[in-house]
Amino acid sequence: MGNYLGIDVGSITTKMVIIDETDQVLSKVYLRNSGRPIEAVQQGMERLLAQWGEEIQIDGVATTGSARHLAASLVGADLVKNEITAHSIAVIDLYPEAKTIIEIGGQDSKVILLRHGVVVDFAMNTVCAAGTGSFLDQQAGRLGISIEEFGTLALKSNHPVRIAGRCTVFAETDMIHKQQMGHPVEDIVAGLCDSLVKNYLNNVCRGKEILSPIVFQGGVAANQGIQKAFEKELHTSLIVPKYFDVMGAIGVAKLVKKARPSQSFFKGVDLLRKTCSTHGFECNECGNQCEVVQLVINEQVVACWGDLCERYRKSQGLRDKVSL
Repeated sequence: MGNYLGIDVGSITTKMVIIDETDQVLSKVYLRNSGRPIEAVQQGMERLLAQWGEEIQIDGVATTGSARHLAASLVGADLVKNEITAHSIAVIDLYPEAKTIIEIGGQDSKVILLRHGVVVDFAMNTVCAAGTGSFLDQQAGRLGISIEEFGTLALKSNHPVRIAGRCTVFAETDMIHKQQMGHPVEDIVAGLCDSLVKNYLNNVCRGKEILSPIVFQGGVAANQGIQKAFEKELHTSLIVPKYFDVMGAIGVAKLVKKARPSQSFFKGVDLLRKTCSTHGFECNECGNQCEVVQLVINEQVVACWGDLCERYRKSQGLRDKVSL
C-alpha cells in the first residue's frame, strides 16, 4: 500500500495531507504561514513525522497553492498543479454530481463551475479581499471576539444590519459606524456575513450560473454565519466536506497517486535538518529586468525561477523535476 503527500501552500496557511491507495486521509496538517512559507513547510513536515515517525514511506508528493513552485523545489515534488485543478479533483471524486464549488481561503476566493464532472468555468477575486479569512480575522479582532465565535454569534442575530460590502475599506468603515450607533454585536456580525456573501456573488461570480449541488470549502467554510448567508442568498443548502479546509492538498495528493511516479523526487525527512532560505535579485542582463528568486539549501542553490531566458537555471545546471 502506497502513501501520497499533498501540500497546499497559500498566502495565509499551509495545508498537508497524507492519503493511502484507497484515498483515505491518514493525516492532515493545517497551520498559518506567518509570512514564512519555507518555515511553514518545514514545521508541517515535522508535525506529520511526529504522528507517523521517520520510517513512513512516501511514494509520491505533489504541491499546489500560490507558493506551489517554492514548496515543490523545497520538498522535491513529483507533480505541481494549480489550485483550480486541485480543488476540482478533490470535489469530483467525492461528489460527482456537484455543479459549483465555492472556495474561500485566507487571502483569495474562487468559484468553479462543474458540469458532468468537468470544469467548464472558474473565476477568482482580483483586488478585493472582503470575505476572505484574513479579513474576517481582522474584523473579529476589532469586535473583540475570536474567529471561532464569529459564525456562531451570527446565527444568534434576529435583525442583521446592512453593511456595505463592496470592498474591505467600505465594509470596515460601515461596520465601525454601526458599532458607534449601538447595534448589538451579533447583528453587526450577521450583517457583515450577508454583505460579504453578496460581494462574493457580485464580484467573483459575476453573473455566472450557480447551480446546485454546491460544495463550500476552504478555511472560511468553518464559519457558520457565512454558510447561512450563502444558503439564504442562493436559496439552497451547501455541502461542506469533512476535510473542507485541506481539499486542495487532498486533490493534488490524489493526482500524484494517479500519476504513480516510478521513483519519487521526495527529499524526505532530511529537510528538517537543513538550512533553507531564498535569495532574490533583479537581473540587468537584458531589457526584461527579471526578478529572479533562488532557493538555497545548506548554502547551495537548488532551484531558481523568474528568469524568463533561464540564464541562471542553465548556468547552475538546474532542471525542473516537476510536471506543471
